[in-house]
Amino acid sequence: YGLIGPNGAGKTTAMSILATLLLPDAGTAWVDGRDVVREPEAVRSLIGYMPDFFGVYDGLRAGEYLEFFAAAYRVPVQKRAQLIQNLLELVNLPDKSDVYVDTLSRGMKQRLALARCLVHDPPVLILDEPASGLDPRARVELKEIIRQIKSLQKTVLISSHILPELAEMCDEVAIMDHG
Repeated sequence: YGLIGPNGAGKTTAMSILATLLLPDAGTAWVDGRDVVREPEAVRSLIGYMPDFFGVYDGLRAGEYLEFFAAAYRVPVQKRAQLIQNLLELVNLPDKSDVYVDTLSRGMKQRLALARCLVHDPPVLILDEPASGLDPRARVELKEIIRQIKSLQKTVLISSHILPELAEMCDEVAIMDHG
């Protein structure tokens, strides 16, 4: 599902509310049947959230970065190595496990952050401007990865400023302006 609108329209705010990072001023919001205000921990277990500006841990290798988040989501230790390899393959970084995050290109960091969103196998992904700042080739790669994720029967909510880009990836698109 695509969410498009101009800067200041409320896309990031809406996504932050769905990710339980902000409380709504009014109304209610639900993710997979869970109220984001009343059941924030349940919602967090159901989502993979990639903000429009994300931090990565530059002092870690890509595999260590994913291992850290797998541990945070309590993925069993015996499942982590295979999970990390599968995620790196999904995001087209299979040979980058031992590479330091700070040496990766922006597009590679973006794909690594997407892998991080999937580490606990959430049914819902919330991706705020995932293609922001990427070159045309990296955008094409990201779109293909999102198509693959969609084929895994996951709900993907994506925001963008570029309608044709969203139209290529999404089954439905909503326009947002003034909240």
